[in-house]
Amino acid sequence: LAQVGSSQVSVSENPVFVMAEGRVYNFSAGPSAMPLEVLEEVQREMVNYKGCGMSVMEMSHRSKEFMAIAAEAEKDLRDIFGVPSDYKVLMLQGGATLQFSAIPLNMLGTKTKADYLVTGQWGEKAHKECNKYGTGQLACNTKSTKFTTIPQKSEWKLDPEAAYVHYCANETVNGVEFSYTPDVGDVPLVADMSSNFCSKPIEVSKHAFIYAGIQKNLGPAGMSVGFLRPDFADGSKELKICPTYCSFKTTGDNGSMYNTPACFTMYVMGEYLKYTKKVGGVAHWAEQSDKKSSLLYGTIDSSNGFYNCPVEKTARSRMNVPFTINGGDEALEKKFLDEAKKHKLFTLAGHRSVGGCRASLYNGMPLEGVAKLTDFMKSFMDENRK
Repeated sequence: LAQVGSSQVSVSENPVFVMAEGRVYNFSAGPSAMPLEVLEEVQREMVNYKGCGMSVMEMSHRSKEFMAIAAEAEKDLRDIFGVPSDYKVLMLQGGATLQFSAIPLNMLGTKTKADYLVTGQWGEKAHKECNKYGTGQLACNTKSTKFTTIPQKSEWKLDPEAAYVHYCANETVNGVEFSYTPDVGDVPLVADMSSNFCSKPIEVSKHAFIYAGIQKNLGPAGMSVGFLRPDFADGSKELKICPTYCSFKTTGDNGSMYNTPACFTMYVMGEYLKYTKKVGGVAHWAEQSDKKSSLLYGTIDSSNGFYNCPVEKTARSRMNVPFTINGGDEALEKKFLDEAKKHKLFTLAGHRSVGGCRASLYNGMPLEGVAKLTDFMKSFMDENRK
């Protein structure tokens, strides 16, 4: 056990934690903190990758060296997430946002309509995009609660004739997370897992398509990963207006290299995957996520209202924790953010659309960083409570 402020945390249980000189605790919502060991491995290979005489960012994506990088990354994705052998693994540019368009373009087929479970701003954007190509139906919409809850299934309005049901597994802005896989019967299930991907085991086979921007828990910005069921990989449900570049079939048939992929991003993701295997896979990240989020929510809930998380407890995210201070006192929140930096606690401002504060607890954030944050929160409360 190591003492961090007033909290005791186990370094041995958290091998991700190594602080380098000059680095801070970065609570950014994405791009976000990465394990130092991954960054240092990339640094070591930066100018001469494994003796080939060039950097990964300089080599041809058709070279044997890079083809090996891509193949190993796909194998590790399949191993770590238990992806069925008949599913396609896609590595897509445009982040998750481009998939808001690609999903209806590839999955609506002749049905023309799809259901959306809207529990936050990203689900709302995905739903809006669907309406450009078909009819996006609101199976639920929690905007009236300011996206602070997930309704019970009995309240959802599911259409058995929908082409698919889409949900966002974790809403980064609003701090709302599904703790389970939605049961939507026989209708194909689609999940945006961008901000909780690689933080816990997932039930891939219960989904027709899973997609996730990797810049939260698995690498730098620049691409998303997709796991696609074979019946949506053959182009049979692709709309005629679908751009070639957005075609799931084209991407899958070309091994995610229809054009030059985001080579360096893919490589760094590959290193992060190797590190994930080394520390024990997603089970390790799930354990760390539970510890980190419990520590922070415990501090908020025990503050007698000085700090407040607006999200219903059953829907709280383990990844993104929004909170206000003293009932939303903007001057006090600014003071909090300024003083936090003096303790190496950075990027704690809430999303520009909702204000307040937000701490993102992705895989690259060590438990020690959260302990340091909660110690600071307690001392700040003692000094500023009226």
